[in-house]
Amino acid sequence: QSAIFNFQSLLTVILLLICTCAYIRSLAPSLLDKNKTGLLGIFWKCARIGERKSPYVAVCCVVMAFSILFMQ
Repeated sequence: QSAIFNFQSLLTVILLLICTCAYIRSLAPSLLDKNKTGLLGIFWKCARIGERKSPYVAVCCVVMAFSILFMQ
């Protein structure tokens, strides 16, 4: 099914989006900085969350990986 109907899959997709956007912004900042508003601004906001809350995002990624590998 779609990730929208499964809460754990939705959280996994959101975490992957945050981590991917933060990584892309670290490599090419101008790529995401030019789209701060509008629909593509979501990626800029995800990158900012990944940069500013990186310890919390990292802990969430570890917990999510543990739950996917050992709980299912």
